[in-house]
Amino acid sequence: MRTRAVNPIFPTPASLVAVFLYGTLLTIIFSPAYRVMFRWWERDDFNHCYFVPFIVLYLVWEKRQELAALPSRVSWWGALPLVLGLALFWLGELGGEYFTLYISSWFIVVGVLWAHLGWQKLRIIGFPVLFLLTMFPPPNFIYNNLSMNLKLISSRMGVTALQLAGMSAFREGNVIDVGFTQLQVVDACSGLRYLLPLVVLGCLVAHFHRGALWQKILLVVSTIPLSIVTNGLRIASVGILYPIWGAQVAEGFFHDFSGWFIFMCTLGMLLAELWLLRKITGRPAGEGESAAGSASHRSTGIAATSVSESSVRHLPLQPVLALVLLFATAALSHGVEFREKMPIKHPFTSFPQEVGEWRGARQTMEQKFLDELTLSDYVIVNYHNPTDREINFYTAYYESQRKGESIHSPATCLPGSGWVFEESGNTQISLSGSRSMTVNRAFMQKGEVRQLTYYWFPQRGRILTSPWQLKIYAFWDALTRHRTDGALVRIITPVYPNERVDVAEERLQAFTRQIVPVLDGFLPGA
Repeated sequence: MRTRAVNPIFPTPASLVAVFLYGTLLTIIFSPAYRVMFRWWERDDFNHCYFVPFIVLYLVWEKRQELAALPSRVSWWGALPLVLGLALFWLGELGGEYFTLYISSWFIVVGVLWAHLGWQKLRIIGFPVLFLLTMFPPPNFIYNNLSMNLKLISSRMGVTALQLAGMSAFREGNVIDVGFTQLQVVDACSGLRYLLPLVVLGCLVAHFHRGALWQKILLVVSTIPLSIVTNGLRIASVGILYPIWGAQVAEGFFHDFSGWFIFMCTLGMLLAELWLLRKITGRPAGEGESAAGSASHRSTGIAATSVSESSVRHLPLQPVLALVLLFATAALSHGVEFREKMPIKHPFTSFPQEVGEWRGARQTMEQKFLDELTLSDYVIVNYHNPTDREINFYTAYYESQRKGESIHSPATCLPGSGWVFEESGNTQISLSGSRSMTVNRAFMQKGEVRQLTYYWFPQRGRILTSPWQLKIYAFWDALTRHRTDGALVRIITPVYPNERVDVAEERLQAFTRQIVPVLDGFLPGA
């Protein structure tokens, strides 16, 4: 077979056409998801993501000689990540989760690269390809849980540091009381805006560090406790300096400067850790390059690669099938609406304020919370019975759970306001006739105040209890029924002083049996 030499560094016209076609199709398929991703990048927690694509391009450019030294081998193995990526696309598109769409786009890119370049070339750029994952924001419910837990951890550490400094301090949720004032650890102080970029930097430092695998893993993992500890110290510094400079230490320039200073200190600790590892191993920077790196130096100077004339004249079957699958996905995703809005049976403005022996007063929610929750309708009623026992009833309804919008679980929201879940799990409630349903149950406490809560998620004729169930059934029902409507129901009763928990439990169960038939008249069923 005759061959001819081509310049391996500069792309051929056929390669440029392939890049254009793939780029166009991927833009059509993922542009809605990526527009949302770019909006996430505008948040302070994700500003570092703007740099990730440029870092990846540099890392690939750094491997250009190694890539030029190897021929491209069209491979059917690329179909595996490609098909997985397409499956994840439909799971994310129908299930309403943007993170699944982000991961889908990554798998599709991996599949295309593997199909066109072959496994050997893909291995050479393996780290840059994996590093692309750091530009994707996590799912909403994971981000909210992570942010809330970091706020609580940072609050605990701040209180501990203040007490060690001889100050009187105690905590309720994410609020620190130092006597002369109260400090609330809000989202901006959760530490995520230090943790996430520091983990990214840790990955880069570990990549360039010429050491054993355990050292690389240690460099990345250690960024987590480093950022958490330093953020806790930053919160403590606000409490210590507050009596001197007042509220300005918790806002404005000082707040931003202290955040920047703490981040630089944490980065300095990471670099000190790197220096210590090099001292321990006795290996200076630049030594111990990998076999791939050595091969790169040995291969420098290779100017041409043999490419078969037949492969130039005939387009391989693998890229053709990949383009066909992507074209079909683009056409179907934009041509068919899988998510129809399902209006509520009756507006919650007509929800009864008398249910059996219970008499209630309607409550309203502040606009800032409504903007955050993006719900379609809601009702909050404080009910009282003749013995003046109280039950707070709340239901939020969503006509369509669109991508990126998910129901906020009380398991995420309540701990942030200082409630500690002493007990949590599921419980069975017997309804009228032979009906029964499983709901989430939590016994929680804040100081001397105790409460018992039930909550569940009515979803198109089903009663669900976990966020994972919400995603799975949203995907299935969007595919088979073109519906993703659903609701959250939460009821809370105080456990009064000298009252046993089982007495409050009976009250909550009796109320649930009364309110469920009323709700059925408002929420769409199967």
